[in-house]
Amino acid sequence: MTLYLLDANVVITAHETYYPVHRIPRYWEWLLEQATAGVIKMPHRIFEEVRPEPGPLADWLKRPDVKEAFILREQTVGVRDVLVTGYAPDLDDVEIETIGKDPFLIAAARAAPDRVVVTKEVSKPSKNRANRKVPDVCKDLGIVAINDFRLYSILKFTIP
Repeated sequence: MTLYLLDANVVITAHETYYPVHRIPRYWEWLLEQATAGVIKMPHRIFEEVRPEPGPLADWLKRPDVKEAFILREQTVGVRDVLVTGYAPDLDDVEIETIGKDPFLIAAARAAPDRVVVTKEVSKPSKNRANRKVPDVCKDLGIVAINDFRLYSILKFTIP
């Protein structure tokens, strides 16, 4: 079974633009259903990266059932290797800070077959070092990366 690993930007953008928690609750119920079924997850560091202002999204993320369902319960290994092979072997502290938590997402996807990264980032192959985009790093490391709308199509998300 394929496991889809969500980037923080998927949840943040969904709430801030087209699926606000308080207006489109069916979307958030569906996400929780998928997470509970083990179809989608977020590495712990990525889940913690979602830090919205107080309000509906923050309240939803704080729910114990949401945290339990969403967080990938495994130690993420290989983050350093992702940094070295996916970004650059000689990154400085500023560059590592610029990259943020993305290597944790990519390393989690790399940890097992049939894992797919879901991100709002768009490929920009001309970028290098700390400015590389998640889809480009994934491609170089042999990991499939898709956007959220592709995920919704694959998993047949609908709002009745």
